[in-house]
Amino acid sequence: MQTLYTPEDYKRVLEVALLAAAEPLPLAELKRLFDDDFDDDTLRTLLADLRGDWLQRGIELAQLASGWRFQTRPEFQPYLDRLKNEKAPKYSRAVMETLAIIAYRQPVTRGDIEEIRGVAVSPNILKTLETRDWIDAVGHRDAPGRPVLYATTKKFLDDLGLRSLAELPPLTDVERVLETVDAAPPQSQG
Repeated sequence: MQTLYTPEDYKRVLEVALLAAAEPLPLAELKRLFDDDFDDDTLRTLLADLRGDWLQRGIELAQLASGWRFQTRPEFQPYLDRLKNEKAPKYSRAVMETLAIIAYRQPVTRGDIEEIRGVAVSPNILKTLETRDWIDAVGHRDAPGRPVLYATTKKFLDDLGLRSLAELPPLTDVERVLETVDAAPPQSQG
């Protein structure tokens, strides 16, 4: 095992671990890489330096809700999409509206969603979002029938490249996306 002396040595270990990881790595996991006892600020400084080292590359080091990971810069994604044989899943307006309500109003019950949307929520819509691991049941409302409360997950934030819900786009942007969904051919989900 190589002895680590300089910040560059520590950054190389972080780089290798993050490139090899299948999932984002939280600070606590990254600390386990080293014998030295780093505080969070020191580790964040090393990660910020490493992020700077990758600025002119097609890959970036990103901090997400569940930790740090290397990811493709968004401007290069269209090129990678050409290599994929599968199409990204398309979601109906009902699925997107339900997800937006949960994201912006959480925790919410199915009844809350139905009240906001003005229509019944198909169980398939919630199942679709749960299967994608974008929402999860987080408890029960203290009300008759003890309805399930839904909230978004860290995977939802990670998939959107966000660190927290505070980074969600303004609702006006979400409305624009939903309008484009309306313009697309109808889908069978929802």
